[in-house]
Amino acid sequence: MGSYSIALSGMDAEATALNIVSDNLANLNTTGFKGNSAAFHSMVTEALSSSTPNGEGVSQTTSQRNFSQGNVQVTSQGFDVALEGNGFFVVQNSAGNQLYTRAGNFNVGPNNTLVDANGDEVLGWTAANGTVNASGAVTAIPIPTGSTVAPTATTQFSMDINLNAAAATTGPTSTFSAPISVVDSLGETHTLTATFTKTGANAWSFNVTVPGEDLTSGTAGTPSSVATGTLTFDANGNLTSPDASSPVAVVLTGLADGASDLNINWNLYDGAGTPTLTQYAQTSSLSGTTQDGVAAAQLTDVALGDGGTVVASFSDGTQQTIGQIAVAGISNPESLIAVGQNDYTLGADTAAPALGTAGTGGRGNIKAGALENSNVDIATEFTNMMTFQRSYQADSRAIQTQDQILQDLMQIKG
Repeated sequence: MGSYSIALSGMDAEATALNIVSDNLANLNTTGFKGNSAAFHSMVTEALSSSTPNGEGVSQTTSQRNFSQGNVQVTSQGFDVALEGNGFFVVQNSAGNQLYTRAGNFNVGPNNTLVDANGDEVLGWTAANGTVNASGAVTAIPIPTGSTVAPTATTQFSMDINLNAAAATTGPTSTFSAPISVVDSLGETHTLTATFTKTGANAWSFNVTVPGEDLTSGTAGTPSSVATGTLTFDANGNLTSPDASSPVAVVLTGLADGASDLNINWNLYDGAGTPTLTQYAQTSSLSGTTQDGVAAAQLTDVALGDGGTVVASFSDGTQQTIGQIAVAGISNPESLIAVGQNDYTLGADTAAPALGTAGTGGRGNIKAGALENSNVDIATEFTNMMTFQRSYQADSRAIQTQDQILQDLMQIKG
């Protein structure tokens, strides 16, 4: 009767393998799905002698998950991301359990946090002043909605200017003016104008003004002076006075809009100590300005960027990083246990996940506006289906043959 059980074990194994193929085919369009393959193992018993067969058929079929990369499809959806390479997104369900997934079809949940398609919160880090500290503990990532960015008053500015060394002390080339906008504590902008006047060889004076109507003490239509001084250059056109330790104080007192007084440093040198004002024999010109004030702005959009950053866009055209998605690196992903809904939990033999940002520590990169497709190959699955079906038929034929042999045996008459 052993041949019956051997063939029957084969039929059971092939049926399990067909179930695996069916599951793979059913998930052809499941985002981030990783297909399984059937693994067969022979079953033996202890042989009584070297000539005694010890084959007992096939043991229960097991499945092995294939974590190869699926194709990445561009979706252009703001909260869609795809992992390219190793790693998993980390989510937390309502029970507080951390799970791992390759499906990056995220959205904003009812609590204004980033969630996956199951409503589980996506974990990562929240940025502080646009900077992410990925060494801290991961948490849910809040997504702001309809918020306004508070203004930040200007505290310093700089201007990249060349003053014409060939200019005369009189005439049209003797003066040059350049504007720069600054922001007060209410988010209102004010245009300062720096006017330079040639006073002698390698020497200039300057006068910084603001429109008179911007100050309670000013007169509409008449600029009010808020800073004056002199500049000295050497024979090579480099600024020598004031020196790098002496920024120009620009003070706006009694702003007409009711904002706090502005106390601004005009930096004549950059961080490396190089003057931002030069005097060469070229037409006087302004090539650039910088200032640290931020006007009030309305949040217009939040989306995920390449690398897994959460980026907020504002009505003034500025952008700011407000968070970062965590990626878990797992050295033996085959040991993960599938718990449904595209999620995995740690198995008994799973190595401790290493959480970090995308593209670091062997973790894959994150592509924004895209999703990873299932890695199931339909041609391979159809081929496997036919192979398992033929094997099932062969095992059933073996049972039929054994049955015929027994029938013939029973018909033998003494």
